[in-house]
Amino acid sequence: MSQEEKQIQKAVQEAFPMSDSVDWNEVYQRIIYRYSTPHGLEHVKEEMYKLEDKGEIIIHHIKPYNNPVEAQTLNGSPKKIPTMKLWHHKSCGQCGHIPGYPTSVFWMMNKLEIDYLDEPHQTSCTGWNYHASGASNPVALAGVYVRNMWRAYETGYFPLIHCGTSFGHYKEVRNMIVLHKEIRDKLRPIMRKLDMDIVIPEEVVHYSEWLYVMSKKAAQQKKYNLENIKAAVHTPCHVYKLVPEDTVYDPEVFQGRRPAAPSGTVQNFGAKLVDYSTWWDCCGFGFRHILTEREFSRSFALFKKVIPAVEEGNADVFVTSDTGCVTTLDKSQWAGKAHGFNYNLPVLADAQFAALAMGADPYIIAQIHWHATDVEGFLRRIGVPVDDYKEKFVQYLQDLREGKAEPQYLYPKHRKIDFYLSLPDRVTWYKKEVPK
Repeated sequence: MSQEEKQIQKAVQEAFPMSDSVDWNEVYQRIIYRYSTPHGLEHVKEEMYKLEDKGEIIIHHIKPYNNPVEAQTLNGSPKKIPTMKLWHHKSCGQCGHIPGYPTSVFWMMNKLEIDYLDEPHQTSCTGWNYHASGASNPVALAGVYVRNMWRAYETGYFPLIHCGTSFGHYKEVRNMIVLHKEIRDKLRPIMRKLDMDIVIPEEVVHYSEWLYVMSKKAAQQKKYNLENIKAAVHTPCHVYKLVPEDTVYDPEVFQGRRPAAPSGTVQNFGAKLVDYSTWWDCCGFGFRHILTEREFSRSFALFKKVIPAVEEGNADVFVTSDTGCVTTLDKSQWAGKAHGFNYNLPVLADAQFAALAMGADPYIIAQIHWHATDVEGFLRRIGVPVDDYKEKFVQYLQDLREGKAEPQYLYPKHRKIDFYLSLPDRVTWYKKEVPK
């Protein structure tokens, strides 16, 4: 081996301490051939633009005012990530179980002076039906997707998907609509009864992709030093295993062998990424088995994810980027503690991780009191004055109860209400007849 080859081999071993036990060819076979879109994403996009030319669908294009950043996907094709003028498709689980997750996203957008809409008329993506119960059908799934995407289209703000399951689910539904005329033929009359049409965004974009392409800029406002922090990352299955060729990769992140988000965000904020052997595995949530085999989920989360991250990677924090993953990895650890497995690895969404590093209030914004693991210990380690924030938060709650304070909002309560309640004149339903 040449000296250069030896240096490359050493670098690979340092970046991937578990690489000797991982069959990379087998992993890539699983990703590309078992889970990929049968027709290929490039083909789907080509067909999508043809349908636009025929007038069968409307494409919500990313405009220059969205300030798009181009990133590379698994198959090498570019993906445009809009960074401005964004419409938030929120997550049922985040809002219900980890409220500090979406508030951290909004808080960062405020700090970065991003124009956005927190849409009050968004509905669930019905991913629970799709992945957990199988109670829906293709046309119904397509109708929910198009109805939400139309809502973003008529406001002029480009949709940003918070939930990893919604993200993967919507990519599959997009492909289904584009590739199957019978779906479009059944869907179109339903949408027209609602004074809508079939609209498909030019890209399906996850918030973690937005955060990744913005992370270097966001890290310029970093308040705390993370260089001594070892962070293990779990990339959500529904983000990069559903239509995986649409996933963003970067040679600067794990040498391009792992998805760029959220690992790249953690890296750009200065923490050290650590590797562990079960990086590929599900967090244990999986939708169906969190409902039917909950103890399996809790055990899987502990033994297949948390313990390897601690014992192999010596991680100080677990960072991920989806609702179910944060919930399962964080809230399963108490079950292990009851049986003497007291690992107590703090689990944060990448948005919380970044916001906290930028100085967000741990309680009012990141809302770490909703977490089961000891996030406070992690925050003290990076220099956050936790006790001061806690005292202020407790007083804030007391003042609210006594009517001495008003609730704090991340944006005015009725911000751009005209967008919420009326259809802008510039949006016209220009197809009065079903195309022949």
